[in-house]
Amino acid sequence: MARTPLMAGNWKMNLDHLEANQLVQKLAWTLKDMKHDYSQVEVVVVPPFTDLRTVQTVVDADKLEIGYGSQDISAHDGGAYTGEISASMLTALGVTYAVIGHSERREYHNESDELVNAKSQKAIAAGITPIICVGEGLDVRKAGDQVSFTLAQVEGALKDIAAENVAKLVIAYEPVWAIGTGEVATPADAQEVCGAIREKIAELYDRETADATRILYGGSVKSSNIADIMAEKDVDGALVGGASLQADEFAKIVRYNG
Repeated sequence: MARTPLMAGNWKMNLDHLEANQLVQKLAWTLKDMKHDYSQVEVVVVPPFTDLRTVQTVVDADKLEIGYGSQDISAHDGGAYTGEISASMLTALGVTYAVIGHSERREYHNESDELVNAKSQKAIAAGITPIICVGEGLDVRKAGDQVSFTLAQVEGALKDIAAENVAKLVIAYEPVWAIGTGEVATPADAQEVCGAIREKIAELYDRETADATRILYGGSVKSSNIADIMAEKDVDGALVGGASLQADEFAKIVRYNG
């Protein structure tokens, strides 16, 4: 089954709404100059919540094919949850993706697999595609437990989610030790875990579901290493951090295949 590669740029806590406007426009112009075919490689930006309305306005006004997502989503529908952003608020802004369970959320906000699962189910119910993040820290990697650790996260995140919905969601494997450190897992490292994730989905559901699910790699991705990473059979794209803040560099990542 052909899986359309996905390049998603996670801006993290960077860029105000004016800077967001400039970056999206420059990215769109750069990809247009490169004659990019969005049906061949999907492009998504993931800005802070305060930039989403601006990104929506630019995308709609210029009829851009760039998608956009949120960096989180609430497990609640609404009410007395100060600081939370509900699925319905996001869909009203045209959001089609939500990053869920990023390692920084897990570490700094103590997000559990159970919470990641609850958030993923809320996203799916609202028609938003979850990008579920999983991955191990350096201690786990040194112990050689990266596969079992990550697969436990996958199983927890997918609990009670139907096969038809799993086939449509995205899983991003991000070894925590390679995020923002300049260290990058080798293509073989990425394939080892991404391949194991696909086999786990086949075990939990069936082969058809596993073959349909897109699995991304994230962690110090840049234009100089993306082609080798994408050459691995079970890597379907990348969740890009710092490099996505530079339109030219992110465009080169998107255009990894020339």
